[in-house]
Amino acid sequence: MSKRSDILEPSEWISTKRTGLVYSEVLGWIDLGHAQGGDITKLLGNINQGESGLGAYYQVEYSQKMYVLDHSAGTGKFIRWKIKKGLSLNEIHSIALSMMFACAAKFESYQSQWFFSWYTDSGFSGEDLTSDLLGFYRVVYPGNYQKRLKLISKKDALKRWDHYGAIGNYKNKGFLPLLFPDPDKNPAINKPVQGELPNFMKLVQPFKDFDSGKVSVISDDGTYFSFLSGGKREP
Repeated sequence: MSKRSDILEPSEWISTKRTGLVYSEVLGWIDLGHAQGGDITKLLGNINQGESGLGAYYQVEYSQKMYVLDHSAGTGKFIRWKIKKGLSLNEIHSIALSMMFACAAKFESYQSQWFFSWYTDSGFSGEDLTSDLLGFYRVVYPGNYQKRLKLISKKDALKRWDHYGAIGNYKNKGFLPLLFPDPDKNPAINKPVQGELPNFMKLVQPFKDFDSGKVSVISDDGTYFSFLSGGKREP
């Protein structure tokens, strides 16, 4: 759940900064937690481990989770797919993107349920899915994304927040960005407009050929629970 106090200067977005909020003229609000790409690093690591195994197929799991009470309790969604060994790197990236797309939508929908409303308004919050996608590309194609995204100062970002209101008030069920035009230049506009993804975030296409025998779905909507050091998965 992003707050006004989370807004940072662009210069504060460094590799060790794991949380915060910045505004991009290209992608709108970016949640640095979602944009870290740790989920994709873990997924690709598990795929590489499967590729080095002996079997013709291997299983990998992708999950998104949320925690409360200083990470002592959490819940989330996961999916599990079986992948044929020996696919190309392009196919592996395509599969990883599809797994993220599939699970992220389920997780955001899960967060939107009434029984989480006491804690968060994050379900499909306007910045979440676009930030997830940015995290994917930061891992698959490392580079200086801060420079490409046309980040604005904290002072100007605060103006956007104060003019339009909290980003959690705006829901976005797709990966295209929500843009908030500069209120100094567009004072009559009081709601966001949908933008387009930049070309550097269109390089990978999601995997769709589930009849090829390359991928099969083992679990498409698993739920994860944890309390203290324990954990439980329901397929």
